[in-house]
Amino acid sequence: MKRDGQCVSLWQHNMAAYVSDNQLLNTENIDVVIVGGGITGLTTALLLQKAGKRCLIAEANNLGFGTTGGTTCHLNTIMDTPYYQLIENFGENNAQQVARLARNAIELIERNIQEYDIQCDYEKKPAYLFSQDSKQTEELGKIVEGTKRVQVDIDYVSSLPAPIPYKKLVKIPGQAQMHATKYLYGIARAFEKMGGQILQNCRVTNVIQEGGDTWVETTVGKIKTGSVVYATHIPPGVNILHFRCAPYRSYVLAVLLKDDNYPDAMVYDLCDPYHYYRTQVVDGVKYLIAGGEDHKTAHEENTETCFEKLEHYVRRHYDVDRVAFRWSSQYFEPADGLPYIGQLPGNPANVFVATGFGGNGIIYGTVSGLVLSDLICNGASVHKELFNPARV
Repeated sequence: MKRDGQCVSLWQHNMAAYVSDNQLLNTENIDVVIVGGGITGLTTALLLQKAGKRCLIAEANNLGFGTTGGTTCHLNTIMDTPYYQLIENFGENNAQQVARLARNAIELIERNIQEYDIQCDYEKKPAYLFSQDSKQTEELGKIVEGTKRVQVDIDYVSSLPAPIPYKKLVKIPGQAQMHATKYLYGIARAFEKMGGQILQNCRVTNVIQEGGDTWVETTVGKIKTGSVVYATHIPPGVNILHFRCAPYRSYVLAVLLKDDNYPDAMVYDLCDPYHYYRTQVVDGVKYLIAGGEDHKTAHEENTETCFEKLEHYVRRHYDVDRVAFRWSSQYFEPADGLPYIGQLPGNPANVFVATGFGGNGIIYGTVSGLVLSDLICNGASVHKELFNPARV
């Protein structure tokens, strides 16, 4: 993530550091320790704290340091794994369940913004998906058919709010965007006001069982807890989920345009690797956010060429003044198209995990909070089997 030689993403630029005393003031009767201070950890912690649990977040760096700080923050009811593939892999009822959860995630984000008065530049936007050749048009047709089967609005249209040629085009209303770290800090403050504790620069080194008790060993102390949630993007150590999730790298540019031709929508192509666009205003400055050129991590010897390819693609279609920011971020692609949310295989029943979000991290991170809070508070969730990390 670079700007003028500094390591920073657009979302982290000019953001004041989140203030937390970082002292273990009271670790008695901690019900849940959440490892990781990104969208998954904060959403889960907030829901659990509201439900009456005493929660503590242990973040190895600072809130949003990892993928949440690098996301381009698209809130979609269409997923990276198309619904027709989810129908093939899991059945139509389960695919419909995913679509409902995506809507529920957006609704939860909206409620949090309103309830806690979070100023995070939240906006509803339509999304557009387009094809550029016959093979992509065939794929687009399958996407449309599958999306309609799960009752998500999608339809063919004839006008694209971007200067890019296309053969076929669809519009998906009801999508959204926001400033990722502003939202994250907003729910973090709400969590602390409820009595939750946040420890930054606090690395979890081990989780152990002693005499029937669960202890979390950290660099600032040892904490006894009832449950543990690994909201760390991928769980640490050696476990089966490392074999079921493949790491990918994605690239982003924040571009200033000469002609103010910024799209008032979210736009996606069907190329491989694919590209996407949207507009974001930060500190009064308007940026074109362009992303893509994804590849499996370590499968490109010179990742600088990925930035160059992305910039070349953007310059083909937009009148670029300059690239103001650029950064990359990592995500994990699940083996079968759905994330792994629930009890961590090979661990005690009170150790949970959420990973394998693909490119839908904000949505699935929020969904994880809904599922994990049910599992911890009620011992069950209607979505338990669908996202079961032990599934084959």
